[in-house]
Amino acid sequence: MERNVSGCDCNVIHPEIVEAVGKQMGKREEIEKLASFFKVLGDETRVRILWALDIHSVCVCDLSNILGMTKSAISHQLAALKRVGLVRSEKKGKTVYYSLDDEHVQEVFETALRHIRHDGQEKGEEK
Repeated sequence: MERNVSGCDCNVIHPEIVEAVGKQMGKREEIEKLASFFKVLGDETRVRILWALDIHSVCVCDLSNILGMTKSAISHQLAALKRVGLVRSEKKGKTVYYSLDDEHVQEVFETALRHIRHDGQEKGEEK
């Protein structure tokens, strides 16, 4: 019998599952990037920015008005979103417009939104 190193009360270890999952899990670098990705989503201001960008590309001044925050605060949050590849910028004339980086970011955001809306409906919460 294989040694139980987890402290789990279970006495059955499924070595084929342990091996298969272990082989398919990401390397440390991928795990760190994924953790950073989800960590940056853990801030309400950044979620509000992503929500706005899911609707339309906007400049910092527009985001400042939409969210009722200073341009400096918005720029700081956009930099964090840009660092993890959630947001991109495009300069048009003197104005820089921000948008979601690609359709994958949009899918993640919209899927999460559908999930919480669906979960709330199942629990009888209002939309």
